[in-house]
Amino acid sequence: MASKQAVSSLYRRCLKLSLDWAVHRYIWRGQALYIRSLFEANRDVREPRQQRILFEEAEALLEKWKHPDPYRPPTAPGGSKFERNIPAPILDPPPHMVL
Repeated sequence: MASKQAVSSLYRRCLKLSLDWAVHRYIWRGQALYIRSLFEANRDVREPRQQRILFEEAEALLEKWKHPDPYRPPTAPGGSKFERNIPAPILDPPPHMVL
């Protein structure tokens, strides 16, 4: 089960990395299909050693192709509009003072 989760995580990271390089979906779709075909080609690998080798190779490729300026949605943390125009904090009025 842990292997299945690791492969799913690796697949998602590959898709997100390819989306960093091709922001337009019509370009990215072809890359996503190619990535899927690579994962499908190694679907029947059952030996743990061979799985580990494939996983390490994929991790190395992810690190090699890591985008220097990954895409972030503007309103997400690190985005250009993050916390822009946030509402003012609701403060209680000061207590009444009798002099």
